[in-house]
Parts: sequence; C-alpha cells; structure tokens
Amino acid sequence: MNRILSYGGKTVWALILGFIVAAVLSVMLLTRTAELRYQRDVNRMVYNDNLDVLNQVKAKLGMTGDSLRALMTESPAEAANQPYIVVSMADHRLWYKKGKEVLFEAPVATGSGKELVGGSAGQWRFETPRGRLVVKAKDENPAWVPPDWHYVEQARKKGLGLVHLSPGEAIPAGDGVITTQNGEVVKRYSNGQTVSLGEGKEGHEIVAGGNIIIPPYGTSARRYMGVLGTRRLDLGDGYGIHGTDEPESIGHSVSHGCVRMLNEDVEKLYPMVAVGTPVYIY
Repeated sequence: MNRILSYGGKTVWALILGFIVAAVLSVMLLTRTAELRYQRDVNRMVYNDNLDVLNQVKAKLGMTGDSLRALMTESPAEAANQPYIVVSMADHRLWYKKGKEVLFEAPVATGSGKELVGGSAGQWRFETPRGRLVVKAKDENPAWVPPDWHYVEQARKKGLGLVHLSPGEAIPAGDGVITTQNGEVVKRYSNGQTVSLGEGKEGHEIVAGGNIIIPPYGTSARRYMGVLGTRRLDLGDGYGIHGTDEPESIGHSVSHGCVRMLNEDVEKLYPMVAVGTPVYIY
C-alpha cells in the first residue's frame, strides 16, 4: 500500500479524497430527501387537519405498524361493534363489516401507483391512501370536477398543448374566441353569436389552436357526469369510493387513487353506510 501511495502521489490521494467526499454528499442528499418528504407529509397533515396522515408518516418511519390485522385488532369500530369498511388493495376487494360479521363484499379497483409529470403544471402520483379514513359525505349521481392532471393526460394522449382559461379571458379559436359567460365556457363568433360548449365529457375536451383548453373551476365545462358512476362515498382530500363508467377496470390497479366499484355494487353498499363510518385501507 505504501508503495502504491508513493508511486501514485497526488493522483491517488485525490481519488481517495474524491471518493470520501462523494460518499459524504450521497449520505447528506439521502438524509435531506427524507427530511423533505417528512416535512411535506406533516404540512399536508396540518393543511387538512388530518391526524390520519400523521399516522401514515409514523408508519413510514417505523413508529407504528402498517398491518391491517394489528389495526383491526385495536379498532374502536370493532370493539364497539360498529360497522366499518375494509379495502384490500392487494386483493382488490372491499368488505363492509360489523364486528367479525361480513355484511357485504365486492371487487374493486384501486390506485395505479403511476407518476405523471406535467412540467410547470405539476407532478402527481396516483396512489390509494393507506390507513384509516372516514366517510365524510355521500352523493347520488356525483359530478366529477377533473384536476389539472386529467388535462395533462389527455394532452399527452393526443399530442396537444395546454392552455389555462381564466374567467373572462378570451382565447382565439378560428373565427372567434373561447371565453366564459355566466358560469359556462362559450365560443363567441366574430359575428357576435355565442354558443355554449356545454358540460365536460371525458375524451372530448375543448381544443383550440392545437391546445386543450383547461376550463376554470366552477364552470359547467369542468363538470363531468357519469365518470364516478351512480354513487359516491366521499373520503375527503379528493378520494372516494364510487361507481365507474369503466366496469372492465374492476379488479385492477388502474385508478387515480379512488376506490372504484361496479355501479350495481356501490348502489347496494350506499344505503348501508352512514356518514362517519370508518374506512380501513391497506
């Protein structure tokens, strides 16, 4: 070793020093990444006033177990013999239970786990949240208000660009402009005629000048009917258990985070479940 160091001189020492520096920087980067993820999750918890998110963070840090069986053993719902919902993402199955008794079960679809990067539009990961959630509301024939990621996906599929339409803004479109009027997205022609572009429909987004137009929130064009099926159990933070217009997706990991059911199944489950019912997803 002494001979190698003496022959190599400064070059060998420089290589050794460079290796040590690279190793230290790698450790620091990994540590910083973990801190940022922890801070992100805690901020999300504070923003949503959601202690369940904190429990998920603790589970990731090894402070709690991530086992449904342990969770169910200590479940207040089971101890009090109150109804609750269990969803297994591995089995793609939902159970509605009271104590140990299964009152209803059905196949489901869950989050794909895929990531979507939309440049300046944002970055998303389509996962079904694990842990304990609660049914916060119930909706019949619910409307879907698509987030920006929906338009990013559609633009990618069709090879188009994206343009955000702000309320009152006018975007050139052939022999007229696309703008908003009385809560609707409309096309105003050069002769003064105005035509409503109607409610949103998946796969039939508004296109102008080679771009998909992202309608403002609150407009009818950003309201899609039928996508969520006939019933929805709202779990908060944009997640829910709902029906679907894609029955072939049931039994697979394909959703953007929600738990999908066949419409006939969610219609049976819907009247059984009360607001406030615990939902355990693992």
